[in-house]
Amino acid sequence: MRAHKKQFIEWTLLIVLWPSAIPGWSQEEVPFAEENTYITVSGVVKDKQNRSTLEYVNVSVSGSSVGTVTNADGEFSLKIEDAEMVFALEISHIGYHNNRVRLDKEHLSDLKIYLTPHANMLNEIVVYAHNPRFIVEEAIRKIPVNYSNKNNMLTGFYRETVQKGRRYINISEAIIDVYKTSYEDMTTTRDRVQVLKGRRLLSQRASDTLGVKLAGGPTLSIYVDIVKNQDALLDVETLNYYDFFMEEPVQIDNRQQYVISFRPRVVLPYALYYGKLYIDRDKLSFTRAEFSLSMDNKVKAVQAILAKKPYGLRFKPQELSFLVTYKDVDGKTFLNYIRNRIRFKCDWKRKLFSTGYTVLSEMVATDREENNVAIIPGKMAFHQKDAFYDKVDEYWSEDFWGSYNIIEPTESLENAVHKLKKQSR
Repeated sequence: MRAHKKQFIEWTLLIVLWPSAIPGWSQEEVPFAEENTYITVSGVVKDKQNRSTLEYVNVSVSGSSVGTVTNADGEFSLKIEDAEMVFALEISHIGYHNNRVRLDKEHLSDLKIYLTPHANMLNEIVVYAHNPRFIVEEAIRKIPVNYSNKNNMLTGFYRETVQKGRRYINISEAIIDVYKTSYEDMTTTRDRVQVLKGRRLLSQRASDTLGVKLAGGPTLSIYVDIVKNQDALLDVETLNYYDFFMEEPVQIDNRQQYVISFRPRVVLPYALYYGKLYIDRDKLSFTRAEFSLSMDNKVKAVQAILAKKPYGLRFKPQELSFLVTYKDVDGKTFLNYIRNRIRFKCDWKRKLFSTGYTVLSEMVATDREENNVAIIPGKMAFHQKDAFYDKVDEYWSEDFWGSYNIIEPTESLENAVHKLKKQSR
């Protein structure tokens, strides 16, 4: 188990040297699903009380598995087929009442949707209140009941960005398929990811010769699904390494949640995590997990994060954090969204100043099928040691995604794309 756990946290980051001038790559056709007619629904989600925008809000089509999340500016866009059948959107976010928005065919763009904060109190708890570890163990025991007992194929959108300071130097995106076997066995041995369609942009500046690649990026949807890949966090033996504490409860999808924080209680040869688990009070299903690698020992943190770097480069880790969310659909819970952030500084020996980098990757499940799904062939699968940047081509056009759903780019990301496109001409 320990070897498995170390594998989970060691495949993350490669730092390489790129040529200062990189010629444009030729565009190759990548197979993707035939596109049907669709309508686009777009808007922004805000807090009703203070009018601030809300990021990472779930936006889904009522009565279907189609959905996305808002970006950091609170904006979303949904492409919906069979428009005649669409009547409403379901909007949900942690700590807020759900909202159901009826759709009018004459007003499908620039929607302004408001969510009301939920001030909730849990009912008096007698059995569980003083034993958070027991709640976690019960939630683990109920995984085969609460999560799908069928093989599933998720369609998702994956984005990976690298920033040098505040400036984007690498942007890569893709539509992916994620094959997941039943949650009853709670293993990922046969789970696979396939890139259907992707694109990339890279800074052409001579000063950006230091390249950062995230190994295995799209496989986050397999290995960071902590409910299914228990070696990541929820292995029963691993629980012994942590102390657990009850926190203030919250509301997710109009359902009350236990919030249980955890932190390391032992010292091991490798770094451990600290964070919070959100567990549905009635179903005892995991609905959300927030966790970060402990930076108390920098040597252990480097071993956990860094896979490769140029000789003479000093690597100083600052953050490795994850957010994983799940969504309840017709009584079963499914993987919904994953975000991974890595922050670090680099400098060369005998140089005075270091440079800060941020690598952000995120995946949202935009659709799901569980009837007659076939496993992704091994030769088509994206592997844990692959660098996503090397698997897609440089190609950027307005209609690139067709009818696929994505996470809308923020204004800052759109500006970065414009600048990188100008550099590559």
